[in-house]
Amino acid sequence: MMKLLIVEDDLTFATMLKTWLKKKDFEVTVASSVARAIALLREETDISLVLSDLRLPDNDGLYLLDRMRRQGLDLPFIIMTHYAEVQNAVAAMKAGASDYIAKPVQPDILLSKINDALALRLQKATMVPAAIATISEKENEILPVSSAYMEGTSEAARKLYGYVSLVAPTPMSVLIQGDSGTGKEYVARRIHEQSKRSLGPFVAMDCGALTKELAASELFGHVKGAFTGAMADKTGAFIAAKGGTLFLDEVGNLSYNVQVQLLRALQERRVRPVGSPEEEEVDIRLVCATNENLSEAVRRGDFREDLFHRINEFTLFMPKLRERDTDILQFADFFLKQANAELDRQLSGFDTKASEMLIHYEWPGNLRELKNVVKRATLLATGNVITREDLLPAMNATVPESGPLPLHDKDTERNRIEKALQATGGNKSKAAILLGIDRKTLYNKLKALGIK
Repeated sequence: MMKLLIVEDDLTFATMLKTWLKKKDFEVTVASSVARAIALLREETDISLVLSDLRLPDNDGLYLLDRMRRQGLDLPFIIMTHYAEVQNAVAAMKAGASDYIAKPVQPDILLSKINDALALRLQKATMVPAAIATISEKENEILPVSSAYMEGTSEAARKLYGYVSLVAPTPMSVLIQGDSGTGKEYVARRIHEQSKRSLGPFVAMDCGALTKELAASELFGHVKGAFTGAMADKTGAFIAAKGGTLFLDEVGNLSYNVQVQLLRALQERRVRPVGSPEEEEVDIRLVCATNENLSEAVRRGDFREDLFHRINEFTLFMPKLRERDTDILQFADFFLKQANAELDRQLSGFDTKASEMLIHYEWPGNLRELKNVVKRATLLATGNVITREDLLPAMNATVPESGPLPLHDKDTERNRIEKALQATGGNKSKAAILLGIDRKTLYNKLKALGIK
């Protein structure tokens, strides 16, 4: 039976928590002050987790957490606080707290957080020795890619994901602001996964691809025969996301008329598919993203102020990759594992000069650019590690937003295609990857330019 320590000066609340947690098969000890909690941690060495209020009569939960870490007590630590104390909760997480829960505490959410924290502790305890053994026995083993993204450990990353953990359990609409390639959709998915709607759908829509004519159909759906080409009923994004999260990427690109329709849908929580006489209720959590300053767009009159306030109950600012330099090599290693798996390579890492080059480059295209550079360098590498010489042509092939290789005129186009073919030994599939275009496009260009 796991033993928990509750540190709470509200004895009525503490007793209620203790009684409820005992019914969930936990052994519970209660302390009403930091001093008493420190004494209990010294006396009772079988405590597995600490659940502490932020504000306590003789000090606060942050002080208790600091004392524990200084004394080498690496126990899971969950802080209880009010929504108004968001900054303090973020500070606690930066100091090493496992999680945070807002008051009034919802028992089921608390139980989930406790179980997650204990499971993670158990996982670390059992996996670390095995991981050390694996590294010593198989230094060059390529690990399987289990995720399309990682979060990083820099101060900027910890601050960002601290805010994600704080806002995710709430019903607040979130606006994610940041440059292209910084990982805005991943953050939106993390908000969904950590929310009370995690079992519902996550529906993502690129507003930049919505035309004025089709926007209403894509967002709200249509019925068969509503307009020319409407050959069948279509479910719109709002209805598809019912019970879950709707993510609108590049929301600043919506036309003014579509902004009006979106605002009404958010206010009424009802949508009418195009051509339908009936409205349908929708229950969604809205997360939006943009790479432009919407406040300035409001001042210019390009974005409705009332819609801006509706979608912007909480704002997250995505750091640029160059602002999280301690994460760059971690991401490079992570993307190398992905590229190894995709390209069937077995590269083990980056040499010293390549690593220095990665750290000192500005990365205007952020994580997307880094991923593409690593993938191209993995393709070009002739040794078992990526060198500076492998990175140079891979970086020269990138553009600020890490889109396809720009082929501005026939001479430039011919020159870059020939270089890509030379670098890949004439392998057209690999050359297409290096150029950032698909194989069919490359074949068409080879035919048009007369390149054999």
